[in-house]
This record gives sequence, C-alpha cells and structure tokens, in this order.
Amino acid sequence: MSERVIEHLAAGKGAILERLLTLIRFPSVSTDPAFAEGMRGAREFLLDRLRAIGMPDVRLLDAPGGQPAIYGAWTGAGPDKPTIMIYGHYDVQPADPLELWQSPPFEPAIRDGRIYARGASDVKGSTTVAIETIAGFLAVEGGCPVNVKLFLEGEEEVGSPSLPALIAAHRELLAADAMLSADGGGAAGPLPVLNIGCRGICALQFDLRTAKKDAHSGKVGGAMRNALHEMAKLIATLHDEAGRVVVEGFETGAPPLTNAQRAETASLPLDEAAWYAEFGATPFGDPAYTVRERTTLRPTVEVNGMWGGYTGQGGKTVTPAEAHAKLTMRLIPGQEPMAAQAAVKAHLERHAPPGVALEFHYRPGGTRAFTLAADHPLRAATAAVLRRAKGGEPAVTRLGGTVPITTMFQEELGIDSLMFGLASPDEDAHAPNEFFRLSSLDEGLRLWPMLLSELGTMRAADFQPR
Repeated sequence: MSERVIEHLAAGKGAILERLLTLIRFPSVSTDPAFAEGMRGAREFLLDRLRAIGMPDVRLLDAPGGQPAIYGAWTGAGPDKPTIMIYGHYDVQPADPLELWQSPPFEPAIRDGRIYARGASDVKGSTTVAIETIAGFLAVEGGCPVNVKLFLEGEEEVGSPSLPALIAAHRELLAADAMLSADGGGAAGPLPVLNIGCRGICALQFDLRTAKKDAHSGKVGGAMRNALHEMAKLIATLHDEAGRVVVEGFETGAPPLTNAQRAETASLPLDEAAWYAEFGATPFGDPAYTVRERTTLRPTVEVNGMWGGYTGQGGKTVTPAEAHAKLTMRLIPGQEPMAAQAAVKAHLERHAPPGVALEFHYRPGGTRAFTLAADHPLRAATAAVLRRAKGGEPAVTRLGGTVPITTMFQEELGIDSLMFGLASPDEDAHAPNEFFRLSSLDEGLRLWPMLLSELGTMRAADFQPR
C-alpha cells in the first residue's frame, strides 16, 4: 500500500516544500506575546491544510490562558484497526541572538541542500511530513491503513503548561491506542535508530540580593558584596570541577545505570572528538560516562541564563545589588520533578552566605522522563520498517531533550509514544542558523508511509495491555 503513496509524495515534493517554507515564515514564538500574530498565522495555515486534504473532523482545542491546539481526525479504517495519534507542535523558540544568523530566521534560505530558518528542524519539517503522509493516503488510497488523529500543540517550547487542562477537557476526543511523535529525532540519517524515550525536565528561576540598592563601585567596591560575584560563586557550587552534579538528594529515586542500558547506548556510535569539534568545545563531564551516556542517560543541572548589573553599551561603574538566574534540570527515569526542584532550591539556600537573600520563582512540577516498553507494538513496527529501509538492526537510543507530551499522554491517557522525527543532532536546533536537510524531507516522505502501512497490519487488540 505504501509504495503508491510514496510515489505520489515524491511527485508532489515541490509543492510540499513550498508549503513547508510557508509554514516556517510564520514567526510562531510561543514564549513572547509579541509574536501572537505569528502563532495565529501558523494555526490558520495548518487548519486550512488539514481541511484541504479531506480530514473530516478538524477543530481548535482551547485551553484557558494558553495557546490552542489543533486537532484533526480520520477514523475510517474501522474499529478493529489501531487508532494512532500523531503529535507535532507549531510553536518555535525565539530566534535571538538575531545578529548571529546568516540569513533572517523567518525567511527560509536554501543553501547546500539545507533549509536554514528557525523551526526548520524537527518542529515544522517533521510535522509537515506527518501531515503530507496522511494527505497522500487520503488522495491515493481513499483512506489510511490505520485510524489517525492529529494533535498539534502550541506550547511545547514553553513546557506545555496548558496541556494538563486541555487533556482533562478532551479525554474522550484524544483517546488512541498509541502515539507517533513527529518531534524528537531518530528517523532520518544513514543509520537505523529507534528512539524509545527522552529525559524529563523541571526548572526554576531565582533572584539574589546583597543590598537594598546598587552603589558606586568606587565608593563601595571591596567593602560590599557584589550580587554578580555572589551569584557566580553560588552557581559554581552546583557542580564539581569535572561537571558532576553535587546537589544532595537530586538523584533520589533514580536507579544506577544497568549494563544493558549502557550497551544499548553504545550501539549507536559516536566519534567523541568530532562531536566536541563540531561545537568548538573541549571535553567535559563526568569521566565515568561516555558523551552519549552523559547526554541521554544522566541527569543535568544547567544554567540557561544569568544576568544583573549593567549590560548596555560602554561601561558603568556600579556594584550591583541584585542578580538573576534561570536553571533547568534534565531528569532520568525514577526522578520526580518536584523533588529535583526542591533539592536544587535547598542546595542554593544552604550555600548562600549570610547577607545574601534568595527569592525563587518557579512553577511546581515538571515532566518525568519517558521510556517505551521493550515489547510495545510501536517498537516492533518501527524496527521492521527501519530494517527494510536501511538494511540493519536499529540502534536503541533516547532523546537528551524533553517532549513533555510523551509523559503526559502516558500518565493521563494511557497512551505510549515513539518518537519518529527527522532532525539530526547537528542541525543547531534552538540556536542561530538552525537548519533542516532536504534529504531528511525526502526520507520522511518515504519512511512515514512505510510505518503507517506496517501499523496497518496490526489490530487494535495488539495494543491492549498484556
């Protein structure tokens, strides 16, 4: 069944590419209200596309105070066939710092077989492939091999804060047997890779104060605490010199790595020297673990932003009284987000010296890590497709980042997920000059029809808990 669809998609690749470029041009930055029009434009474009391809049930799902999600469904395969939720998102990260882009971030530029733009990578490239695959089946076969539901959210890049309320309001509508995520890499590239999980996440922001007001550095320097100096010292207590997290209680609940986990991770080769060279960086991190283990199987505490004092043009001789920092923590299976937040908060309070006051700002909670069970039908179907398409046994890996919906859908709806996105690790996602390979678009338009066809050989009953 998939061959005719693949041929149809290949013949229409030019139009598909143009639609992708149009979607990229909408600056759909969810974290900044200044981009509300870009968010609205992306939503309207996707709604129009889903209606145009013939999905009979297309609607917006509103969440109080949040960005609406886009829903579409085609359930004509029948009750005996599985219902597969296909997940993507239409929001993107801010493009800052703008001066580092070689071309405007929301004017996609094609150079050297790549699309350079914010959101060109997994976010909009893979989501477009998923939609166009459904369009291909509806156009060529008159229907899909499985029942499909599309769920495209608008808050993934800000941690999906409205998702719990949205799920609670639409539980019946969102019912499915399993979910394929167009977010998270794994599908594209020369090696067969089965992406079976991701790390969790939690975050906090805090302010540090050393005095009631800033002061002239010539008058008070050397006799008054500098908030930036104190912030730097405090942040430095979170890790040892090798980069190990030294926060007491941070890893509570997380079991030690097993030999099986380390062997799975090693099945996907990584040239560590080349990896560091790509970033122009030097080796760092706990020497007891490989780079891939550090970035997928180990938890982290990272400072994402730290500021205070004068940061404008020229100089200003001031001793700042206040400094600020934003932290995120990536979590591994077994860690509880609220407990990890509490451990970091307690560590910072414990290490703040007398005369330094801290004030914390954070949303309690976060997202737990997710793992797809070894005997799940999604793993079997995807492995079979990758063997046929790439001629080898898939390496099993995890995503170092976080896809919050995988955990939320599993915990709230009992729906397990497999990530089948098309991004590659070197595509500078979230950074200036993010790109998406045109070859990944070609590959996605072949692999996604193969996977839906393979899932179509299964029954809905195959997805029931054993």
